[in-house]
Amino acid sequence: MAELMDVIRSRRSIRNFEDKDVPDDLLNQILEAVKWSQSWANTQCWEVVVVRDPETKSKLQATMGKGNPATKAIVAAPVVLALCGKLQSSGYYKGQVTTKFGDWFLFDLGIATQNICLAATDLGLGTVVVGLFDQDKAKEVLGVPEGYEVVVLLPMGYPSKVPSAPKRREVEEFTHYEKF
Repeated sequence: MAELMDVIRSRRSIRNFEDKDVPDDLLNQILEAVKWSQSWANTQCWEVVVVRDPETKSKLQATMGKGNPATKAIVAAPVVLALCGKLQSSGYYKGQVTTKFGDWFLFDLGIATQNICLAATDLGLGTVVVGLFDQDKAKEVLGVPEGYEVVVLLPMGYPSKVPSAPKRREVEEFTHYEKF
């Protein structure tokens, strides 16, 4: 297994995939990474829809926002994971929202998404985080019930092309000590 920082540094947004299926044992390892994601008060507010069916992927592709660079990846990837969040759970206590920012499900789903991306990279797979799509139409396509939202789509498979790392800010550029 690769060292964690090596995995973090090598993760890329992959939009081009080989025509090769993702074995169930690798998929299960990735879902295990979701299981162990941290969440607000351990609410585990995520649900994951695994999509392999070409017709369903095609319907999801039709929900993509105009100009989305991941549009082709939705159908090219052998697997698309749709992460859904349970509403009014994370960030709530006794039915009342407890944070300035309201429902915390987006934060928790972000953590789960990162776990998926890092686990996939570690296993030799690629992912791209897709957020620019019509969530309501995707919700309909996937049969997601009321009280949940489709937050992100993650095409996943073996990369056919790995882009180089984008330029990153230096640590000193974004780090502040004691005060902003």
